Amino acid sequence: MNNSLLSVPGQKNYEYGFKLAHEIARQKLAETGDIERLCRNSGAEYKIIDTQPIITLDYLNQSYRISLPDIDISLTGSDEEVPLKDKILLLHYLTQAKGKPLANKSIAYKELPDGVGYFRTFHKRAIKPLVDNFSGQPEKLIEAAREIGGIKAAVGDVAVTINAFKKVPITFVLWKGDDEFPPDGNILFDATISDHLTIEDVNVLSERIAWKLVRALKEGS
Repeated sequence: MNNSLLSVPGQKNYEYGFKLAHEIARQKLAETGDIERLCRNSGAEYKIIDTQPIITLDYLNQSYRISLPDIDISLTGSDEEVPLKDKILLLHYLTQAKGKPLANKSIAYKELPDGVGYFRTFHKRAIKPLVDNFSGQPEKLIEAAREIGGIKAAVGDVAVTINAFKKVPITFVLWKGDDEFPPDGNILFDATISDHLTIEDVNVLSERIAWKLVRALKEGS
């Protein structure tokens, strides 16, 4: 069975697919013999709290706890339930990150392995919502991104860089458009992104961030 295919299940088997992906990710972590190596590679913290092994991992400006050996994932200091997609992303990043330093070189989605083939779907789910909702007020992108740790970036007309994980910065870019060209957008990644996440995970992560930004815009309106 190809594990990568379970990262983003088809719409027909949506709920079952994500539950299965979550169980596979939990099993992969449970079978890992060197937890400390995973933490070093991902930038997570590992410690024992009252005899309980705990992994602490930052994700979108919030701290998450992964308790072992049951692999229960919780938002630090909160009883709020962690969405299943976020649990999968946390586990995938933790178990897949190779520890490679950031290249500090941005690449577009089409430069990722298989990015050209997936781009139409990626654009529809992650870039289009950004352009549709922010094109008339692009400066509000900066404000919307603050809640998840976004900072202004010097790309396009307006852009923000958000550290999804410690080694996964993602830059969301907007162009205002003019009489000749309509508003447009893009999402850029550090050149090392494929050393930390599969392209399926990049798809889900980018879409989740895009819609978090849209919700922040609407809540602030």
